[in-house]
Amino acid sequence: MEIGALNNGTVLTFGELLLRICPDANGSWLKNNSFPVHVGGAELNVASALALWGSKTKYFTAVPDNGLSEQILEYVGERGIDTSAIHKGTGRLGLFYLTSGADMKHVAVIYDRAGSAFAGLKPGVINWDEVLTGVGWFHFSAICPALTQQTADLCEEVLIAASKRNITISIDLNYRAKLWQYGQSPQAIMPRLVKYCNLIMGNVWAAQSLLGVPVNPRITDIDTKENYLAEALSSSKKLMESYPVCKAVANTFRFDHEGGIKYYTALYQGGQLYKSAGYIAEKVVDKVGSGDCFMAGLIYGYHQKMAPQATLDFATAAAFTKLFIEGDATKSTVGQITNAIKNND
Repeated sequence: MEIGALNNGTVLTFGELLLRICPDANGSWLKNNSFPVHVGGAELNVASALALWGSKTKYFTAVPDNGLSEQILEYVGERGIDTSAIHKGTGRLGLFYLTSGADMKHVAVIYDRAGSAFAGLKPGVINWDEVLTGVGWFHFSAICPALTQQTADLCEEVLIAASKRNITISIDLNYRAKLWQYGQSPQAIMPRLVKYCNLIMGNVWAAQSLLGVPVNPRITDIDTKENYLAEALSSSKKLMESYPVCKAVANTFRFDHEGGIKYYTALYQGGQLYKSAGYIAEKVVDKVGSGDCFMAGLIYGYHQKMAPQATLDFATAAAFTKLFIEGDATKSTVGQITNAIKNND
């Protein structure tokens, strides 16, 4: 299956819906009895971007069957996302805490996801033939199998079903060390899931942690764009050799730079490494969801049958513009992203 040859069916994203709790760094939330809450989760962020850009989008997750979930699902549906496949079960909503107003280098993520409805969902419960009807693209991330062995097995179950339907499958190699706590190493779990994926997105260090693809230990000492891109090429080739159904590999590079961010990306497809322009942000509003926005940009580009370079350019600009938007999901339109490409010097 070639990436660009997918049908124009619905994009289905699969993963846990999360509430991001944002207490301020100085503790004023305790005195004010309030703090911001954002609805997100990596795969929902992808769906939100695609729906905003006009792609037909569907989201699968599991939530507790209660009034709070109903409010959240109504909110998600208002974004233009099909919520009909979402499973209502027992348990709770997953949470994570990320301090606002702190030095971003020292912000720590605190996860509170044990016992969630999604983590409790067992294989054999969902009718995947029904969920996957009309779906042309399936997307998930490495966050899902990091939760529990049961969730890893659930991922494998839906991947087998999607693969049998010749649905294009993509994965974001999000590596979250704090989540891999159930006695299995990522490299014992991830290869049996990635073998179904036609598009792999991440970075060279995530590929090493999750899939065992080695990275030059001196790469950060050399610290040049040329060497990072050479490492991306090497990693991409190794991934495609190890996983024959993979047709494209995308890598992102985001570094702290003079109090802001330096950002560029690469896409390996058809034996060629495509490189984005470099972007520099002097000040960042919100890092959360930038990688998800890049992933959504790739899917959008392929859905629109853009050439690989144009797809990469769109995805990169989409991810960069997200850095200036508060919240988990982008609010940038296709037009605004296209202008960001034109205006980047």
